Amino acid sequence: MQRRNIHNTAVELTELGFGASVIGNLYRTTPAADATAAIDAAWDAGIRYFDTAPHYGLGLSEHRLGAALRDRPRNEYVVSSKVGRLLVPNEHPQGIDTEGFVVRDDLRRQWDFSRDGVLRSIEATLQRTGLDHLDIVYLHDPDNHWRQAADEAMPTLADLRDQGVVGAIGAGMNQSAMLARFLHETAADVVMLAGRYTLLDQSALDDVMPAAQQHGKSVVAVGVFNSGLLSREWPAEGMKYDYQDAPPELVARARAIAEVCKGHGTTLPAAAIAFPTTHPSTVTVTLGMRDRSQVTRNADLQRSAVPPELWDDLRCQGLIRPDVPTTSGIQGMADRPAPDGQPAAHGDGTRGASS
Repeated sequence: MQRRNIHNTAVELTELGFGASVIGNLYRTTPAADATAAIDAAWDAGIRYFDTAPHYGLGLSEHRLGAALRDRPRNEYVVSSKVGRLLVPNEHPQGIDTEGFVVRDDLRRQWDFSRDGVLRSIEATLQRTGLDHLDIVYLHDPDNHWRQAADEAMPTLADLRDQGVVGAIGAGMNQSAMLARFLHETAADVVMLAGRYTLLDQSALDDVMPAAQQHGKSVVAVGVFNSGLLSREWPAEGMKYDYQDAPPELVARARAIAEVCKGHGTTLPAAAIAFPTTHPSTVTVTLGMRDRSQVTRNADLQRSAVPPELWDDLRCQGLIRPDVPTTSGIQGMADRPAPDGQPAAHGDGTRGASS
């Protein structure tokens, strides 16, 4: 599987990444054996980028990911995690987490984008994963914490990057406007953009994508199925869009896109995975994968041919914006070398940032 550098760093990501939110029991229980099998299957498929966070299952995702990767060569894969939610003892447990993960609530999340909070969060993640370092660290959903995130958390991460402790830094969110601010105003190298550059929502063309191009920074595309509506060849009523039941007009639009995909010999989910790569700032598409079968399906979809003429047809029919780039990012782009003088890279949000 091809790899792409995060711009101006030595960190390389495979063109398909493994999102570990679901192995933290997002929405339903994932047996430990299924989680391990999913990571093994991802490795066999050539995936070498793995994304997790303390938020995902109150640390369960980090525990499982670290255990499954522990015997793999550390210089062959990239791991990202996130800061902003410290896990602290829950003084009033009710028995089950209330933020979408089927886990016990012996711990709770505590917002903290201070320098101390960032350092404590990274240290706790290293303990849970058993890893000796993280390759990428993102600020996780700082929507209501801009000032502390920009003035304390990001400079702390920049210091760690400059010391060589981490390879790249950024932020991950379900909105694009603040991510664009991080690209414009902070030392972020990369943003994890959830659901805002998809076949059904290209709003990031108004802010994140031009900001990334202007500053020579990168985008990790996640949430490309928009919580499910784009995940099947024929969208159905009752499927989710951004965590809610999809409104009828969006179901109809998704079906129209599916028809065009069929006419070009491809499928809606294959096109949904390929679409973010039409922009040259996109370095990887990362998908949540719960078990071996999901990994196999997603890897097959990512490898399947999506003709570039599809995008022209969708533009002509008004199904995607007319300013969607006509040249592909990942699929038609030569590998970018690591910056001069830097060593070889470690090879390779958002609630459902990887979904």
